Amino acid sequence: MAEQLPDGLSILMPVYNEIERIERALDATLAVNLPCAFELVIVDDGSTDGTVDYLKGRDFPDNVRVIYHAQNQGKGAAVRTALTDARLRFSAIFDADLEYDPDDLAVLLEPLRRGDGVNVVYGVRTFDGYTSHSFLYVMGNKSVTLAANVLFNVYIHDLMTCHKAMYTELFRSLPLRTNGFSIEPEITARLLKRGERIYEVPVSYRARASDEGKKLNALDGFRVLWTLLRCRFTSS
Repeated sequence: MAEQLPDGLSILMPVYNEIERIERALDATLAVNLPCAFELVIVDDGSTDGTVDYLKGRDFPDNVRVIYHAQNQGKGAAVRTALTDARLRFSAIFDADLEYDPDDLAVLLEPLRRGDGVNVVYGVRTFDGYTSHSFLYVMGNKSVTLAANVLFNVYIHDLMTCHKAMYTELFRSLPLRTNGFSIEPEITARLLKRGERIYEVPVSYRARASDEGKKLNALDGFRVLWTLLRCRFTSS
């Protein structure tokens, strides 16, 4: 792909009511060892638990920018806002909930930087050991992943992974409009409909439970299916 942006990774971090984890998440992300320059674009999506005060009171290095939504709009809206401010060649979503390991960003970057035609890389969660709090959550993820594979005639392993990295200009070119958590399947559906092949690598994952602030529920599964159907059979 023709790229005009400087080499490096734009880490897009949507944040909503993460006061218990935001300091650790930021410290871990800023300490990450990557093979290229990186920037961190944080979008607070109308937090009400003190996260905004923490972000405004913290001293950040020059490679960090913080954008504030006046009110909560949803993860998809926060990701799109962050993407508009991305300034480096590659972009990756990285949530502030400590479920993923920021060191795995280097794992996602490696295939992109090899120069052998890889445009998109997903981090696949294994759900082994003690990495998930809920059997139903894992089965739900497998079900919507199967639905995506059937609808788009592909074979991906983890539709709902938040660990996605790709060329920034490719990411920006996708017609994304979902505001909530369904941004994850919408990104995948738009990529697959365009004919992009998704390169998958294994990543670490440690799910948090509902009482720790897990925000997904059963209704989100139906929203995911609707998003896949909408993207598959309509242009909107």
